[in-house]
Amino acid sequence: MDQPVTPISEPRRRAAVAFIFVTVLLDMLAFGIVIPVLPHLIEQLAGGGIANAAWWVGIFSTVFAFVQFVSSPVQGALADRFGRRPVILISNLGLALDFIVLALAPTLWLLFVARIVLGMTAASFTTANAYIADITPKEKRAAAFGMLGGAFGLGFIVGPGLGGFLGDISLRLPFWVSAGLALCNFLYGLLVLPESLPKERRTPRFELHSAHPLGSLKLLRRYPQVLGLAVVMFLVYLAHYVLQTTFVLYADYRYGWGPQAVGFVLMLVGACDGSVQAFLTGRLTPRFGERRVLLAGMACGVGSFLLMGLAGTGWLFLFGIPLMALWGLSGPPIQSIMTHQVDPSEQGRLQGAITSLGSFAGIFGPYLFAQVFAFSIAPQAPWHLPGLAFVLAAALLVVGTAIAWRVTRHETAPLSNAPDEPLPAVLPGDVPPALTARGAELPPGTS
Repeated sequence: MDQPVTPISEPRRRAAVAFIFVTVLLDMLAFGIVIPVLPHLIEQLAGGGIANAAWWVGIFSTVFAFVQFVSSPVQGALADRFGRRPVILISNLGLALDFIVLALAPTLWLLFVARIVLGMTAASFTTANAYIADITPKEKRAAAFGMLGGAFGLGFIVGPGLGGFLGDISLRLPFWVSAGLALCNFLYGLLVLPESLPKERRTPRFELHSAHPLGSLKLLRRYPQVLGLAVVMFLVYLAHYVLQTTFVLYADYRYGWGPQAVGFVLMLVGACDGSVQAFLTGRLTPRFGERRVLLAGMACGVGSFLLMGLAGTGWLFLFGIPLMALWGLSGPPIQSIMTHQVDPSEQGRLQGAITSLGSFAGIFGPYLFAQVFAFSIAPQAPWHLPGLAFVLAAALLVVGTAIAWRVTRHETAPLSNAPDEPLPAVLPGDVPPALTARGAELPPGTS
């Protein structure tokens, strides 16, 4: 049953929607800005060269993902009990203060503590979604959520490029700029953001057991095909962490790319991903069918990671980026086929389970790929293959492709000859988390 819309005036509703849009945009800008420089800051504070830095980057990313995995449902329960406004505002203020600590941190352990706190405060994307659902009529929600997705993508495209430019000036400058953006967001919301959840619709008390992060995964066991595709989704999410964990250090080690070059490359990644989702997904799936598009997308993912891992020059590496964007074609068909098998009353739980898969991948993926990269460049390694982590990601996708081929063997016909209607834009690694990171998976390159 659809929940009633909170009765606030239309001008205030538009201002609130605009604030949520700005919140997501500035948050993604803040996170994107630090992507090209955080691994180098860790390298500077940890010492011991790139191999040791890769180990620490893996630890940082794993702990960050675990904290978000635990914090996301807790924040959701707090928002149901105390309202959306305080959770969103406290999160924004926490982000600002935490970026200041990151900018000032003189030691690795203080940087580590700051990342833990950042993981707690950064899990508010689902609260923003809940706010939109509270104040937007049912017939307008798709457009509102689409607008949030646009803010998410725009922030990620612009952020890394800006962060690379600022990082070339000073390694700490991007953190100060991110802190300023988050603080402006907090002050803006303090002035214009009304509460969207009336007291009579809030839960009577906060119950920790209702914020269990593993509960939604139980649903998958009841549907064999859904369970098989869930394994594929997990492998997709897991493989994507090779970029978030090792790309910055790998590009520096193998191609000599500094923060500015890495930022521009990540902008290219975001632009290619966005183009595929905007112009190809909704056109190819009705024409060729979900299964064919799914398998073709997975094959492109395998090819992209093999090319990136074996490329001896930076220019050759760049040719893998459009292939990786085509990998994004696999996400919407996987989710669509899964929804065909699940009862309408359980669709929400299914999406929650998919989000949890991204969080699980975020717990294991960063450490795995960081260790493989560190091993591949260590002096005692039996062979010198800096791109071994990317080759491992390709192998995971080969396994995922085989499973997808088997569990979807009866899904052969195109959906329809309907007009081109875009499917939900779900990129590998978006939940969506780690987008997990904001209640789901963040876009490629975030941590």
